[in-house]
Amino acid sequence: MAVTTLPAHGPEAFLMNPVVKKPFPENLKKVMDRSDFPGLDVFICTADPLKEPPMRVATTALSVMAYDYPGDKLSVYVSDDGGSELTLFALMEAVKFGKVWLPFCKENMIMERCPDAYFTRICSSDSEIHENVKVLSQTSKDEDVSGFPMPNLIYVCREKSRAVPHQFKAGALNTLLRVSSMMTNGPIILTLDCDMISNDPSTPHKMLCYFMDNSIKPKLGYVQFPVRLFGLNRADIYGSEFKRMYHINPMGLNGLLGPDYFGTGTFFNRRVFYGGPLSFIGPEIPELSPNYVVNKPINDKAILELAHQVARCEYEKYKSKWGSKIGFRYGSLVEDFFTGFQLHCEGWKSIYCSPERPAFLSEMPIALNDVVTQTKRWSVGLLEVVMSKYNPLIFGTRFIGPLMAHCYSYYAFGPIWSFPIVVYSFLPQITMLNNISIFPKVSDPWFYLYIFLFLGAYGQDCIEFMLSKGTILRWWSDQRMWLVRGVSSDLFGCLEYISNHVGIVPRGFNVTNKVIDNEQSKRYYEGKFEFGVFSPMFVPLSTAALLNLTAFVWGFLQVFFMGKEFKGLFGVQMFVSCFGVVNCWPVYEAMILRSDNGRMPYKVTFVSVFLAWGLFATISFMSKM
Repeated sequence: MAVTTLPAHGPEAFLMNPVVKKPFPENLKKVMDRSDFPGLDVFICTADPLKEPPMRVATTALSVMAYDYPGDKLSVYVSDDGGSELTLFALMEAVKFGKVWLPFCKENMIMERCPDAYFTRICSSDSEIHENVKVLSQTSKDEDVSGFPMPNLIYVCREKSRAVPHQFKAGALNTLLRVSSMMTNGPIILTLDCDMISNDPSTPHKMLCYFMDNSIKPKLGYVQFPVRLFGLNRADIYGSEFKRMYHINPMGLNGLLGPDYFGTGTFFNRRVFYGGPLSFIGPEIPELSPNYVVNKPINDKAILELAHQVARCEYEKYKSKWGSKIGFRYGSLVEDFFTGFQLHCEGWKSIYCSPERPAFLSEMPIALNDVVTQTKRWSVGLLEVVMSKYNPLIFGTRFIGPLMAHCYSYYAFGPIWSFPIVVYSFLPQITMLNNISIFPKVSDPWFYLYIFLFLGAYGQDCIEFMLSKGTILRWWSDQRMWLVRGVSSDLFGCLEYISNHVGIVPRGFNVTNKVIDNEQSKRYYEGKFEFGVFSPMFVPLSTAALLNLTAFVWGFLQVFFMGKEFKGLFGVQMFVSCFGVVNCWPVYEAMILRSDNGRMPYKVTFVSVFLAWGLFATISFMSKM
């Protein structure tokens, strides 16, 4: 895990023209009344009640239903792949509670309108479900206790099968896109993860400041709000903020064509899913057009029958434009990145809006296995984009220019960093143990250039992180997790992509576990890494940790006995090992010092010791040949 490669800087293209945009929602009141607000359709996707607790889905839905927005213009659609009675029941109960909760929040000017956030004061896979369009709340019939109309809440479930690409998240979003077209067809669409709650009821007003601006409206595809997390421990040990990806780089992209699509916290112009600003692609039936005017109630029998038809998976078997030219795009496990990239290539622009009060708050995985499983899926998806005809460096340069293409390429080619990281994690340590020097001597002028580049790169990264309201502790965690991902999720993501490509392993989408137990939570807030389960991705990480420790101890003894002679020959390699040991401390702690359920599994430790010894023996044998 320890390396002296450069930290995860963004390319200079991100720094060419950083722009901070600020909305003034108070001005909307001067030019708009209640009837002027456009319809807003909210899309929330869930797929596994065991990993995505139904109550969390319900509170997410309630938090956006409580927006300071006309109830008769707001509709929430929840996609539940496979169908869960628990999720449906939770949403039905949420509607009952919402009739009291929504007016309570508005009358008392409460900002935290997710019930869980307010009360705790915190800022079967092949089954087929036939009854898939259920209206839980209807604005024309349901009122809250104050007499105001309740927002629409529509539950959508569809059959679940991994055999077709549109069964992944992009397919669920396209299902909601079609169903919402039939029922409400709001011109603005908000996509949210099922665990991402609204933290500011005035967020839609901030969004409308951009969509109502005639100077940018014709080409504005979406407004992206940052992903902000609540419940982080002091050091953010897993680097979950992704500060560079979600906060630093998007400001640079604001000066180009705008930020990439994050997959959540995004307000879309519905028209964006039907071709470029000047090249409208008509859908197969008029009811799916963004210009379709809904003139029937959402529970009308004809509407429900047609919505049922377009929600079925079979619908897309004969409609080839979905996922390629229309809707959210298929072909990558990172449907958000891929969709945003193609929208930019079609001529749309986007805006990054980061208000002082976070618009949305999300939870993060607190077990390392969940963290690296999630980022492994990202790595596979990014490589799918790189190896497609939509390669950002080639295809992107033609349609969005070299600077924007460079920024997209920075993300898309990111998993390939795993190869130099792995080399630096193992090679210097093994060669030093075998008395082989591979770096300049301390007396060599090249040695000082090497140190200058290392300190300069890390220094710049630290300064940029601190200027973005970061802390030294969180910066250290961020750079450490970049190295951890390099020898775990990025490496295994590359291997999984190759396996998928040659047909060894079928392509699949793993839902990130969002269930947290009390013991895990306690260890997380104590700053301890959560290993707990056996994962192949832990093996190279712990193997690298053992080699770094062995090389450091051996080098320290050599310095003690040989002095300047050893330091002159192995100075850089000694420094690499020392840097590795410091970064690997959580691994040593989990291997040796801890006895709780989150410690490193003994099986991982034994396998790692065996591999470390095997690598050392192999290099030693080869060096003597």
